[in-house]
Amino acid sequence: MQRPIIECVPNISEGRNLTIIDRIIESINQTEDCSVLGIEPDADYNRTVVTIAGAPDEVYQAAYQLIKTSIELIDMTVHEGEHPRLGVVDVCPFIPLQNYSMDQCVELANRLAKQIANEFNVCTFLYGYAATTPERKLLSALRKGEYEGLEARLNRTDEVHSEVTMLPDFGPQVWCQEVQKSGGITIGARDILVAYNVNVDETDAKVAKIIGSIVRGSGRLLKSNTGQKLRVRGMIQEIQGMGVTLETHGISQVSMNILDVNKCSIHKAFEICRSIAQDHSTNLLGSELVGLVPLSAMLDAGRWYCNNPNPSDDELVSSAIDGLGLSYLETFEPQQRIIEWALRRDSQ
Repeated sequence: MQRPIIECVPNISEGRNLTIIDRIIESINQTEDCSVLGIEPDADYNRTVVTIAGAPDEVYQAAYQLIKTSIELIDMTVHEGEHPRLGVVDVCPFIPLQNYSMDQCVELANRLAKQIANEFNVCTFLYGYAATTPERKLLSALRKGEYEGLEARLNRTDEVHSEVTMLPDFGPQVWCQEVQKSGGITIGARDILVAYNVNVDETDAKVAKIIGSIVRGSGRLLKSNTGQKLRVRGMIQEIQGMGVTLETHGISQVSMNILDVNKCSIHKAFEICRSIAQDHSTNLLGSELVGLVPLSAMLDAGRWYCNNPNPSDDELVSSAIDGLGLSYLETFEPQQRIIEWALRRDSQ
């Protein structure tokens, strides 16, 4: 029987201070049963995506240590960045990869959320398959209002959240010094998703925001002069997306989560964004994957762009990298960024 393998992809709210990022990663005990496969800081987002994979118990301990050190080193009172965030570890999902169930990942999420809240007196929220109610399943629902709105939530003066999504699952139910520094930490269990950003040749994110509102499943919220509201759904239900500016690169991005790459492939998302951009007399400047990606998703994209009728996996991956422009901002290293290949490399 194949050994159980899970993935954990914590996003820490620090993408600029490399010393802090290094100290957080160094606190993780990496062994033959647990590896850090990816570390991707982003200065504009002020956020770092960390990818950990291996045996469930060891990955759990790695996630605990990462959160513990983040609470010690990151101060949300001085944090700012382009990406929405709620706390020092904005999100920490467990993802089953091999011989491990989603229910077991939910158990890990519950245990970690309780342990972190009890030991450090901070707020923890459960999301995804670990959510306690359907209304709390989406990260965006729990993160609404972000860190700046957390004090009002705990003081019950918030007007953004309903009673169902207002308070944390564990930890302080009132604003306190520990929560002021750490914010809220969201822990959960989910399927593999692909974090994917498409680069737009503009500086003000005007077209990027239009593209995001068209392609994302939630679409647009229309308002009348009389205050009435009407939700118009977007093109692709498997996409969460928004347009943001990347000041350090002088471009904009459509920042997306593809929730199910079997229903919406990476190249489908890219080509739709390209089509809408061209409708607005704007070009795309390649794209980037954040974190690691399943091999199957890269092969699928490669088949769209590859002209060879009988390509190898290497050729398909190369075609995907070129067709999607994945090396526009930073060289895409397939041996490090494709889950199966990265795990194979670390086991050798």
